[in-house]
Amino acid sequence: MGIVYVLIPLGLVLVGIGLWAFFWAVGNGQFDDLDSPGWSVLSDDGSAKPARLPGSREPEAEERE
Repeated sequence: MGIVYVLIPLGLVLVGIGLWAFFWAVGNGQFDDLDSPGWSVLSDDGSAKPARLPGSREPEAEERE
């Protein structure tokens, strides 16, 4: 029964931290634009180069037989 006296204040502290974090995020604009990041993934602007694995060679550098 004594653990209840520890868990209830601990739970209230965690709820308080969660509420503080939520209102901090809202105040700093974290939820202002939720749609643009999702749509930006679908746009193909062509600026990104394909990733190469370390140690791999360019296709032009391969030896031809």
